[in-house]
Amino acid sequence: MPETPQELVARRKVRQGVVVSDARDKTVTVRIDGQTSHPMYKKTLRRSHKLHVHDERNEAGVGDLVRIIETRPLSKQKRWRLAEIIERAK
Repeated sequence: MPETPQELVARRKVRQGVVVSDARDKTVTVRIDGQTSHPMYKKTLRRSHKLHVHDERNEAGVGDLVRIIETRPLSKQKRWRLAEIIERAK
């Protein structure tokens, strides 16, 4: 994964997820999926959480696979911005 100049300077967190909503202006909701192991039973559990992401040009659509990067607080809920669209929805 080639790093952008911004990633080299600050070493901000980078996540990858799927856009689940693009209803708001300049904002998309991205679902981040992950797996964790139960501490006692060792069963693999699927967990996900949703992040509000700043999309300046309203490029991303529902179902797109995107890479997001941590940034300064942009609003009450937005702490991430769109870095790139990895794969468009079919």
